[in-house]
Amino acid sequence: MLDQLEKEARERDLLLRLQVGRPLGLWSLRLVVARSQPQSLQLLGEMKAWAYSGANGLQLDTMRVLPGAPAGCGDLIWAATMAWALEVTPCRRARLLAIRDDERQHRRLVRYFQQRGFEPVREVQAALWDLPLRMVWGGAGALMVGSCERVQARAVDRWRQVAA
Repeated sequence: MLDQLEKEARERDLLLRLQVGRPLGLWSLRLVVARSQPQSLQLLGEMKAWAYSGANGLQLDTMRVLPGAPAGCGDLIWAATMAWALEVTPCRRARLLAIRDDERQHRRLVRYFQQRGFEPVREVQAALWDLPLRMVWGGAGALMVGSCERVQARAVDRWRQVAA
């Protein structure tokens, strides 16, 4: 699937690139979508994640799409990230934290992630047992979990609808 997504991105004049490392037995991922311009690349969006060996091991850290990115860029990022996890790692479920910096923005994040196939499982707050999760994601918010296959399927459908 990842090869197919790279091909589809090229057909839309987009570059899909992955930078993968294996520090301390973990996988680290930086996935970018860019557009080639004379003498440079224009970054359009990216996902940063890491994974450990386990079905629930994919941890999504940063996802951003820059203003001016073409429609479907975010869907391509989601689809490619999940394809990478399914093809390269044993991960079948992904976790992320919808940060709670501002209540209005938090609600928008939760809704956005739910549209992509994630469900809230619990709140990460100031309790002692939340400290490890706060250290991983750098804040409090809603811990959300999603099936990599489900998130990928939704993202691929949306990515291909934009092309049609």
